[in-house]
Amino acid sequence: MSTLPIITLPDPLLRQVSDPVERIDAELLKLADDMLETMYDAPGIGLAAIQVGVPKRLIVLDVAEDDDQPNPLAMFNPEILKVDGETTRVHEEGCLSIPDFRLDIERPASLVVGYLDREGKPRELAADGLLATAIQHEIDHLNGKLIIDFLSRLKRDIVVRKFKKAAREASA
Repeated sequence: MSTLPIITLPDPLLRQVSDPVERIDAELLKLADDMLETMYDAPGIGLAAIQVGVPKRLIVLDVAEDDDQPNPLAMFNPEILKVDGETTRVHEEGCLSIPDFRLDIERPASLVVGYLDREGKPRELAADGLLATAIQHEIDHLNGKLIIDFLSRLKRDIVVRKFKKAAREASA
């Protein structure tokens, strides 16, 4: 396994909608393993393939606490099947593609997600709390949506300008 470079704002690839996974092969499984290593190294609790420059519908997650046993999860073609429309949860979210930026976001507190597992078998998972939040965050990435999209246009533009300026300075 190896760590992969994480693309950051303002990279336009982050706005691309990811393509469905057609088949799960050794190359895609290696990508999932590399993404997990990258996520743990960052450190983070979730990562979408698009964040490492691969526009495929693949996310990896692990919301285990530091003292708990790791519980890595790879989801191919994840799709939210059902959300609890009545109960919401506000959580301060960060994003590995928008370093050092955090934002309180209100999302449904629980959901059911359908996906293909590492063997290509269809699965469903009921999730709540932090796992539900992380799944929604990563699926947003697959659809070209970022946490800054929860901000007003003015605030979003300020954040984007800040990252564009930092990118220019880094390449100068």
